[in-house]
Amino acid sequence: MLKKIRVEELTLGMHIHELCGSWIDHPFWRSKFVVTDPEDLRRVRECGITELWIDIAKGLDVNALSDIAETGELARLEPMALMAAPRDESSKWVPMAEELKRAAKLVTKGKKAVSLMFQEVRMGKAISSDAAGELVEDITTSVMRNPGALINLARLKTVDDYTYMHSVAVCALMVALAKQLNLDEQLTRQSGLAGLLHDMGKALMPEGILNKPGKLSNEEFAIVKRHPVQGHKALLEGGSVGEIPLDVCLHHHEKINGTGYPDRLAGDQISLYAKMGAVCDVYDAVTSNRPYNVGWNPADTISKMTDWCNGHFDEKIFQAFVKCIGIYPVGSLVRMKSGRLGVVVEQSEKSLLTPTVKVFFSTKSQAHIKPEVHVLSQPGTAEKIAGREDPNNWGFINLEQLWLQL
Repeated sequence: MLKKIRVEELTLGMHIHELCGSWIDHPFWRSKFVVTDPEDLRRVRECGITELWIDIAKGLDVNALSDIAETGELARLEPMALMAAPRDESSKWVPMAEELKRAAKLVTKGKKAVSLMFQEVRMGKAISSDAAGELVEDITTSVMRNPGALINLARLKTVDDYTYMHSVAVCALMVALAKQLNLDEQLTRQSGLAGLLHDMGKALMPEGILNKPGKLSNEEFAIVKRHPVQGHKALLEGGSVGEIPLDVCLHHHEKINGTGYPDRLAGDQISLYAKMGAVCDVYDAVTSNRPYNVGWNPADTISKMTDWCNGHFDEKIFQAFVKCIGIYPVGSLVRMKSGRLGVVVEQSEKSLLTPTVKVFFSTKSQAHIKPEVHVLSQPGTAEKIAGREDPNNWGFINLEQLWLQL
């Protein structure tokens, strides 16, 4: 049951359902959570809102606290009440198989939401920051539970929905990278919003060029290169987003060596967030099927992007990115030391070299075998990864089905 209260009535143990006011103004990436940290209580009270909604079915009720206070027993009983209040489990880590089900629904929701945002930009309307914020909150919660689920589902785009799903994927990658870089909640939220909105300028590009099945001509590429400036202009005129999304929208195609666009910025001239955007944008783009290109294998992509660090990416940002998704990201085809082939199905928190692998093919007999899942991080596991393999060399075209069926 929901109840609207004044912000000064908020106390530890209450479940916040909604903070009244713009999503962009409050200091949290989420709006639904149990207040268990006094610092969070202070931040809510000082963020400028005057009212909020609480859910008394999931946390304490203000009336109950008032009744206790009248008896003079608040100091003694409140700790017990806090212990009895339901804990917020929305962002607790869960296994890949469990999060995939929720992430699949979020992918569908995200595609529709971004499609509507593109329509708004085409019509000259301002993007709803609250609608965008709700999607970023959902994506962030999923990434906190298990980053591999949504990040890798969003990578499996069709050619037709690439533009929309790319925004969802980059949002998820930006949140995961922000978490790896230990950014606070507000900066994590802004990073996620930046990822979601970074390509809004594509809404103003001719669809014939965006969806062209072949290589773009020099003239066509020159038109596409205008999308950062046009997207930045549209977001700026809308007036509903902050400096970080504006900066990433304008500068996610800049390169460390100064050869990027639109401003040919170099080195420290490029902000932390634009550097993050550059890595996340390229990774999702090259691992996805696009109108003019078949996506690369994730492990090959990491290897190739490593070679680009000297000129394209900031090395420290890229190293943090690899820690997020692994040296052998989910979906990578790998050769085991036993001679068998497997696909990576989940990362390990213990080591980048010990993900969970589903083995399914014997190179000795040149035949498929009954799939076996090996958690390489477990002590005593005999299997080890010998190296990555190119699925095209083996004629494997449906590796996704192997790691999706957990």
